[in-house]
Amino acid sequence: MEEQKHRRGRGHRHSGAVLSIDYYAYASAIRRWNPYFKAAFSMACLVLCLAYDSLAVSAAVILAMAWVTVCLGGLPCRRYLPLLSIPFVFMLLGSAAIAFGVSLHPAGQYRLRLGFFYLYSSRESLLQGLHLMLKALGAVSAMYMLTLSTPASEIIQVLRAVHVPKVIVELMSLIYRYIFILMDTQGRMKKAASARLGYCDYRTALSTFGRTASNLLVVSLKKGDAYYQALASRCYSGELRFLTEQKPVRAAQVVLAAGFLVLLTILWRLTG
Repeated sequence: MEEQKHRRGRGHRHSGAVLSIDYYAYASAIRRWNPYFKAAFSMACLVLCLAYDSLAVSAAVILAMAWVTVCLGGLPCRRYLPLLSIPFVFMLLGSAAIAFGVSLHPAGQYRLRLGFFYLYSSRESLLQGLHLMLKALGAVSAMYMLTLSTPASEIIQVLRAVHVPKVIVELMSLIYRYIFILMDTQGRMKKAASARLGYCDYRTALSTFGRTASNLLVVSLKKGDAYYQALASRCYSGELRFLTEQKPVRAAQVVLAAGFLVLLTILWRLTG
């Protein structure tokens, strides 16, 4: 019953109006899957997406990872798409830099005169830009499938199992948690400023933003010290330990994952 209520409350906002990625991971319907299996599957999809360098393979990975995250995991599209749009903007800008060029003289198959210079492109550069964007988006989608369905403690468990240096794992865990502390603090400060009409116009908003940013540094230092004191009071000795849960891998999951990887190889052979 508690798990069902937790899933129904998927749109719940944490304190400070900050939506936590960890919340989506704990609320995911595929959280019960073995974390080693999910990590291996997502990494295999990422590697094949980059290695095969095919539009069809990249598109298949994007659609499959979205299906697993949204349909099997139960994450609403209205939550998944905004999360995916964050890296998409950077990919779009990076791909545009490859697809388009600037010249003082007419060049390329397609050109647009903008004052004293030309914005030009060609069929090959447009395809190359699209190729790069889909490949990067496919790799990000594979990682999103893992992070949106696997709590951070289980990801750390996987990293330890593959013998990632302990100091890197500890720093990753502490920084990851601290990011959400900063986001929560900034959310509270922004809400307080809004209640005092700190964003009533553009000039006031700029002043409020500057004051909030300066105060955030001071508050974050205090929060960081309180965070460390909380760890020390719980006998923290330089290594975070989490209670692990046995999650067996089912044969159907292995078969479907292997079938999808074979499908990617077939698509690469047919379109390569």
